[in-house]
Amino acid sequence: MSTKNILIVDDIHPIFIEQAEALGYHCDYQPTIKPEQAFEILNKYKGLVIRSKFLVDRKVIDMVKNLRFICRAGAGMDNIDEDYAKEKGIILINAPEGNMDAVGEHAVGLLLNLMNNISRADTEIRTGIWKREGNRGYELKGKTVGIIGYGFMGHSFAQKLSGFGVNIIAYDKYKTGFSDRYVREVSMEEIVKHSDIVSFHIPLTPETSGLVDDEYLFHFKKPIFLLNTSRGKVVQTKAVLNGIKQGKILGVGLDVLEVEKFPALGEQGWFEELSKSDKVILTPHVAGWTFDSYRKISEVMAEKLSRLKI
Repeated sequence: MSTKNILIVDDIHPIFIEQAEALGYHCDYQPTIKPEQAFEILNKYKGLVIRSKFLVDRKVIDMVKNLRFICRAGAGMDNIDEDYAKEKGIILINAPEGNMDAVGEHAVGLLLNLMNNISRADTEIRTGIWKREGNRGYELKGKTVGIIGYGFMGHSFAQKLSGFGVNIIAYDKYKTGFSDRYVREVSMEEIVKHSDIVSFHIPLTPETSGLVDDEYLFHFKKPIFLLNTSRGKVVQTKAVLNGIKQGKILGVGLDVLEVEKFPALGEQGWFEELSKSDKVILTPHVAGWTFDSYRKISEVMAEKLSRLKI
């Protein structure tokens, strides 16, 4: 067994393979392999490259004795048992730097669309409806944007918004002293008191799962526009729909949902109401998945791989 074998079990940009092999690694590229097939052969490899379809839990980690590192082609690490992997000496690499610009731009796009009823107006015109007053929008200038989570994604969103003349505040439970030219660090109490717009940029953990529920939304002092480009399970969809009905939410942009992909998505009790609401914009978990980020994610992973002493 080579000490520099890497199994790649999902689609990635070929630049990663090119750069990894220049570092002396051998890459076994099997993007269509099924999880059970991969786990049968994983002991032959020192490295594993995954995206989102593979769950690396305790059971899998206990099965592999030779694995030294796992590369996650993206930002979120919720499909890896991080603590247990580190306990077993497995090095974890992800690449939030590779898709942070994509996420930031997508979030801005969702927000401008929501505040100006662009998708709704387009649909109406295509069906013979010309409604100016019904599509009167809001300007971003002068609004307060509350960012929950100020890592790479939150910072990118703030940077993209900085030219709009907005007041940007941010809360991060796990960081302090991060105020910069784009945001002012605040408490969650200030977020709920002052925000006109709230955008979530936090990882999915047991603590953040279901964070946005009826009680959470109840505390906001003003009607808000809500964005989620992080993980679907952070936001309870039914609570969002309740917020819309109660006038607490003016519009919502969701790139991620509690349940994703069909047919499972269509079977959810809340899906029909969500899909019919003209105050909702949905995208299929593509905020961080541009043609540009596809390459940049692989470049970031390869650069981080070059620093490992394997």
